[in-house]
Amino acid sequence: MSFTAGVLIAVCFFDIIPEIVDTTVRVGMDITYPFIMLIVGFMAIHILEKYAVIHSAHEGEYQAHHHPHIGIISSLGLIFHSMLDGIGIGLAFQVNTHIGFIVSLAVIAHDFSDGLNTVSLMLINNNPHKRTRFFLLFDALAPMVGALLSTVFIIPETTLILYLGFFAGFLLYIGAGDLLPEAHSEHSSFSMICLTIFGMLFIFLVTRVT
Repeated sequence: MSFTAGVLIAVCFFDIIPEIVDTTVRVGMDITYPFIMLIVGFMAIHILEKYAVIHSAHEGEYQAHHHPHIGIISSLGLIFHSMLDGIGIGLAFQVNTHIGFIVSLAVIAHDFSDGLNTVSLMLINNNPHKRTRFFLLFDALAPMVGALLSTVFIIPETTLILYLGFFAGFLLYIGAGDLLPEAHSEHSSFSMICLTIFGMLFIFLVTRVT
């Protein structure tokens, strides 16, 4: 959880948010709107999780903090993000083969961490291993599905920007508001702090290389 928290936080600041800024500048969109969606995404998962905790408390299970549907919703967001990566591959190949291969390498590097995050979020929210393996397979196939979809339609850039803002807020809450406090709540140590930093450095290096 410590490593995954670092990965999720770094993905937001080194990958998704810079992409939002670059795209809004290119299309001439007011950057306020994607950041509003970031807050909406952050609060949406916060409200959903707190509602689940309150619901459990009414059922006499106040100790339960993690819920399977939280992991499922989080993983579906990562899978959708992987599918968008695949769409990026398809669009890049439509430009030329060289750019297509470069984008493909970048997506492969990013999707290793997406797979790790998918498994972590499923397991810590009490999902069974069989369901977790299914979602991991789905995440692995999502880029190929996205690449195929890119031959059928193109997502408007303004819609994509708003989605990325929402997804960034979603990941920030999961990483900083959920995983990080949970990882250090009972077993905090210097090694766990180092794992969080290592997760951040890993994503930083991946984004710089790709």
